[in-house]
Amino acid sequence: MNENYYELQLTEEADLDMDELKTDNSKRIVAKAVIKALKFMKVNLRHPSLNTHKYDDFTGPNGEEVFESYAQNDTPGAYRIFWYYGPGKKIITILRITPHP
Repeated sequence: MNENYYELQLTEEADLDMDELKTDNSKRIVAKAVIKALKFMKVNLRHPSLNTHKYDDFTGPNGEEVFESYAQNDTPGAYRIFWYYGPGKKIITILRITPHP
């Protein structure tokens, strides 16, 4: 693996979120946007379309700072990806993939 890439790990909840998007034909466009955003996250968390920023409403399971990245923008119920750094170096754990709260 390229040392500049992040490895993405999905929690059980995020994995279920992704499965729902992939299996629901009415959410094909959302699934495509989420997959594209996850690819950007692997190589460049500062990609402008992600609009990544700290999310203060909750923390990770061990008190980790949680961040929010955009999968969609300017769309009603736009999807967001909530994540934190860890558990190891160059690893990002995806907590949830959900419509904007």
